[in-house]
Amino acid sequence: MVAGNLARKMNTEPELEVHISESPIKWCSVSLSDMVSRGKRLEASVFDVDAKQARESVYRGKYGTVILYGDSGLIETAYYPGWMQRSRLKRIWCDKPYGEGFYLPSQMTDLYPVPEKHISRLADCDMDELRLKENTLLLTRSGTIGNISYVSKTLAGCVFSDDVIRVTFKKEYDLGYVYTYLKSKVGSLILQTNGYGSVITHVEPDHLAEVPVPNAPVGVRQHIHNLIAQSYALRDESNEMIDNATNLMTAELHLPAIHDLQKKAASVSTYDVKLSNMNLRLDASYHVPVVDAIIAHLKENAAEVTTVGDSRISEAVILPGRFSRVYVEEGYGRVLIGGKQLGELDPSGKKYLSNTKHDKILSKLEVRENTTLITRSGTIGKIAFVPKHWEHWIPSDHIIRAVPANKDIAGYLYIFLASDYGRTLITRYTYGSVVDEIDDDHVRQIPIPLLRNKDVQQQINALALESNAKRYEAYKLEQEALHIMNEEVIFAK
Repeated sequence: MVAGNLARKMNTEPELEVHISESPIKWCSVSLSDMVSRGKRLEASVFDVDAKQARESVYRGKYGTVILYGDSGLIETAYYPGWMQRSRLKRIWCDKPYGEGFYLPSQMTDLYPVPEKHISRLADCDMDELRLKENTLLLTRSGTIGNISYVSKTLAGCVFSDDVIRVTFKKEYDLGYVYTYLKSKVGSLILQTNGYGSVITHVEPDHLAEVPVPNAPVGVRQHIHNLIAQSYALRDESNEMIDNATNLMTAELHLPAIHDLQKKAASVSTYDVKLSNMNLRLDASYHVPVVDAIIAHLKENAAEVTTVGDSRISEAVILPGRFSRVYVEEGYGRVLIGGKQLGELDPSGKKYLSNTKHDKILSKLEVRENTTLITRSGTIGKIAFVPKHWEHWIPSDHIIRAVPANKDIAGYLYIFLASDYGRTLITRYTYGSVVDEIDDDHVRQIPIPLLRNKDVQQQINALALESNAKRYEAYKLEQEALHIMNEEVIFAK
């Protein structure tokens, strides 16, 4: 017989030792004057602990600090159109052929922004004052404040909103240096908060005088600036390749400008549709004549017009199901890309999905290089070409994935869908009375032409792939600059 005590001991499961990794405690000291200025509040939530610690780390830094704006500061000029007059510029919107592309602050960080609006040349404002000048730093001053960008060839000469502050520097090397500093977590926190850690809802040029900057040696500043300048030069080259590929495609297909097709398709906003062509759709946007005009033109000038769902074009078109999200801090999850961030090289305001809570579905949601991404709700038809550094990141469930059949078609698929003609064919499928939507089945139905000249099609494809590779190289250079800023400047010992 077995003694009862032994039996109980054998049936008892071994206790598991659970290790819980504690998050670092967030703390900061608050002066009495800060507490009084905040309405004699004592709650920690009133003061941004991270922002106060960021300022303290800069002030305690190896190189000391210099002010960003002022007589002894790094900035030469900081302004936005209408700042001195304290007035908003008047805008008259018009159709594309009758005005100039007008860019919004939300497009400032896009790799290759496309104007969503056009401003009339008859508008009562100085258009030249709105144009961006090369080698200028840009800061958003309202809405989502603190976003920054660097004006290279792509943005030079573009007409941008007066909600963007234009900054020039006394020394050229401080442009890339300050860009990198304000792009870092420490610099970004300081820019978006005031001295006692309260988040600022609106930035004026004068506010920049309150931003301390590490006073690193000129050699370090020059090195960081060179990395950023090279990064943006690669982005410009990438955009030129996209332009060249698009021009090759339109020339081979003899495509006129999209607004010429719109005029030719219908001179007025009424038209007839045969019952046989209804396709069970009664919404007028599905039957706009320009769509038929594009498809007819493609059939006339292409070797074949197939669809995105063709197995020669795509391996799969994926619309992920909706799922509840568990967010974690950086280092504990995968990057989540939202629809608004598709145009960015390194999406700002990153969110991270928990590795442990989503471990069963993350492998199904992650994307591969050279996949084409398409927004499916809200703003329909925003397009992105997945660069190498986005691999294993997770696009939102509001984004459709068009996985190419192979590398020989991946770039060409992206170029066509990102063109004016591709976007028009995408948005025709829009449905919904409140929130616009499309789905994966609609994307599979999108017509796509195969060119008669296979060599030209392969040239277009190669340009797109090389363009994507340059964007990856640009990303690596910017990350190297950020690493130097953090390790050798802000937290240098």
